[in-house]
Amino acid sequence: MAYVSTKLKREIEIHEIITIHYFEYMKNFEFKGEAHDFWEFLYVDKGTVLVRADDRQYQLETGDIIFHKPNEFHSIKSIGEKAPNLVAISFLSPSPAMSFFMERVTSLSSPEKTLIAQIIAEARVAFTTPLHIPSVEEVVLSDYAPFGSHQLISLYLELFLIQVKRNHFSTEKDNNEIPTLSASKEGSAKSNMFEQIIQYMELHICEQLKIPDICKAFSISHSTLHSLFRKNKNCGVIEYFSNMKIERSKEIIRDGNMNLTEIAHFLSYNSLQHFSKQFKKATGMSPMEYASSVKGISQALNKKLPNFP
Repeated sequence: MAYVSTKLKREIEIHEIITIHYFEYMKNFEFKGEAHDFWEFLYVDKGTVLVRADDRQYQLETGDIIFHKPNEFHSIKSIGEKAPNLVAISFLSPSPAMSFFMERVTSLSSPEKTLIAQIIAEARVAFTTPLHIPSVEEVVLSDYAPFGSHQLISLYLELFLIQVKRNHFSTEKDNNEIPTLSASKEGSAKSNMFEQIIQYMELHICEQLKIPDICKAFSISHSTLHSLFRKNKNCGVIEYFSNMKIERSKEIIRDGNMNLTEIAHFLSYNSLQHFSKQFKKATGMSPMEYASSVKGISQALNKKLPNFP
């Protein structure tokens, strides 16, 4: 039986990655700037930063993203009350459609943030080079990466750029022709029970929150709560809450406003020793080692970079 194949158009193609970074910086972090001949975007996962892009300047809050075109000078300075967490991904793309992203700044929706999280998750297992060291300028592929992980990074990144183009930078013609994700989806996602539970946990981050407390607050059973977390986070409720505490403690360490004993008390750990044990279990290093590591990275980066005008 004869058949005729149809070649599908590829609007955005990415086959080469330069770097994928997830940075946890000190509160007073400043990156004096650079320019390079490839694309890069900076996503603010936490905190507030001031970004310079050539002769333009932007204040980016949590959830914001900026795209830097090839050879565009860019610098970053933390200006918020919280130590910033930043995602920086740089790549090569021959696609003309990338011109849509020139001088673009926007805020991401929940599905778009999820795609960035998936890129980071795949990068952690696909590369042997660490994601948190600014001096790493070339990723090294792992010989033991899961099947398809390199390709998934490319696919997730292409999908992310397509969704951002559709949802934020489409022309009127595009909007008439292509169904996009409704902006109301993000609002509805935040209003569902799981998101409300996460917000509840964040409000009670300084307490020794127990499962019965959450079940009572939302009038749900233990099994329902467990299923929600397995489905959405693939982990247990207390495991997720413990990780939230560790992430908050890392943020406080980088803020530099409390010593380790004060942090342990603030987050309701039984003792400094208990806090240190849980921190090392989650991160592979003690709180003191983490503080020294982050400070060292920031200092090394500032020494390495030239002064730009």
